[in-house]
Amino acid sequence: MKILIIGSGGREHAIGKKLLEDDKNIILYFYPGNGGTSLIGKNIEKNYTILELALFAKKNNISITIVGSEIFLSKKIVDVFHFYNLCIIGPDFISSKLEVNRIFAKNFMKKYNIPNPRYKVFCSYKEAINFIEKKKNIGSLAIKPNGIALGKGVIITNNKSEAKNAIKTIMVDKKFGDSGNKILIEEFINGIEISIMSIFNKKNIIPFLSSKDYKKSGENDNGLNTGGMGTVTPNPYMTDSIYKYFKKNILEATLTGLLSEKLTFVGFLYFGLIVPFNSQDKVYLLEYNTRMGDPETQSLMPLMKTSFLKLLTTSLLNKNFNILWDNKFSCCVILSSKGYPEEYKTGKIITGLNLIKDPWYVSGASIKNKQWVTTSGRVLNIVGLDKDIKNARKIAYEKINKIHFDNIYFRNDIGSF
Repeated sequence: MKILIIGSGGREHAIGKKLLEDDKNIILYFYPGNGGTSLIGKNIEKNYTILELALFAKKNNISITIVGSEIFLSKKIVDVFHFYNLCIIGPDFISSKLEVNRIFAKNFMKKYNIPNPRYKVFCSYKEAINFIEKKKNIGSLAIKPNGIALGKGVIITNNKSEAKNAIKTIMVDKKFGDSGNKILIEEFINGIEISIMSIFNKKNIIPFLSSKDYKKSGENDNGLNTGGMGTVTPNPYMTDSIYKYFKKNILEATLTGLLSEKLTFVGFLYFGLIVPFNSQDKVYLLEYNTRMGDPETQSLMPLMKTSFLKLLTTSLLNKNFNILWDNKFSCCVILSSKGYPEEYKTGKIITGLNLIKDPWYVSGASIKNKQWVTTSGRVLNIVGLDKDIKNARKIAYEKINKIHFDNIYFRNDIGSF
């Protein structure tokens, strides 16, 4: 079987490693991939359009394509592959709007009574600024571009000045490009964030283990939003009561909406949740993603005891699949280039990877002249596994102590509770 995985990060490396564990005879292709994926499959180095990718898959008899990155979903990759009768895991363009268009997602949540933070939509800079100026008790807000921003688009503000600066950054300075032509100003809910990934088989949503994602660049959740600085799976804060509320009011309501709106696809659905500190009997949905999370995937894959390949093939037949999980905690720490998510330097030589055991994954590194070098902001994903969360964390950081590259940066508090 030949499988094509679309993306270039740690998520794609983790998916590829898991598939090879399931069946060592699988032939993997990655577009564009990275240094880690080059060790387990073939990276497609040519710069392809979506159409050219589909023709490549057709010519090379690719059995399944898995879309990792939301950028490709927004470019209608699934629609094009379907046109050529190619098997692909992911939502068509209309369904992908649940992720790539926040207003679309909010309207969906409202229609199907899915609890989410209150919000307002603004189509002009002047309109948004006037709204902030007229409010008396502004409090904390979450200001978001309508479109995709690679996980870095949410700006949390605590006063009028910060709110105005955030609006300017998104709508005038165009930090997130055209994604910021429209914005959402949303009430900020202070609470426990929980991520739950799942697979949708056109009939049912099958949830995976929960995760805790560390989005901020600095320790104690300070600093800028990033694509993620680490994760712990399962999320230690997930309780039976929280899960029951989520399942009834968010998962089942989402399924009802997807089926009613004919937003049916075979692919992944990510629920970004918040449980308020002052009311832990309620759960709000912050966002949907219509692909697997990064770095949640890197902490999740090592815990999946059953075949990920069989999960995909069974879902493609629109059938349910029972997933077995290892009774352990997984602690994933991201090693990044100092300065990420803003300016950072690359091309730094990495040493020590030969000294650590699996699992570990590459986000932004390549092999040049037989040496590992950094190529991006997020560089490596180092994972520790153990039945005790403290030990899982200890194992991850012991591995990190063996790795070095200039300007290395990572949070020291991943997995601390």
